[in-house]
Amino acid sequence: MPATPFDPTGCPCGTGRTYDACCGRLHRGAAQAGTAEELMRSRYAAYAVGGRTGADHLFRTWHPRTRPDDVDPDPRTTWTGLEIVRTDAGGPDDTVGVVAFRAHHDGPGGPGVMAETSRFERRGRRWVYVDGDLA
Repeated sequence: MPATPFDPTGCPCGTGRTYDACCGRLHRGAAQAGTAEELMRSRYAAYAVGGRTGADHLFRTWHPRTRPDDVDPDPRTTWTGLEIVRTDAGGPDDTVGVVAFRAHHDGPGGPGVMAETSRFERRGRRWVYVDGDLA
């Protein structure tokens, strides 16, 4: 089963903007996320887009202290929707932030939802994903 039936006209993260104007620019390295939520959305979109583009973005935005050796998305999983549950800090002037979300998917075991509370921090001038607690 292919990764996601990717539609470049709508960003998978659910903002309603085009992929190119939203997460695409972060995936290409043309811009950096300004908030922890924006980084979280771009990471979800990286899983949805899959392939080298997705894996490269996940690698670049994962804190080196907590990053696993393999960050390649499972090509059998299709990510179908994102809900932001809450954010704590993580704004343009913060150094840490928390984003709780629910990510809907279809995979080998059928449809499901992954709920996580993710922690982010700034390294230099860039937001990075540190870790998260699954709900």
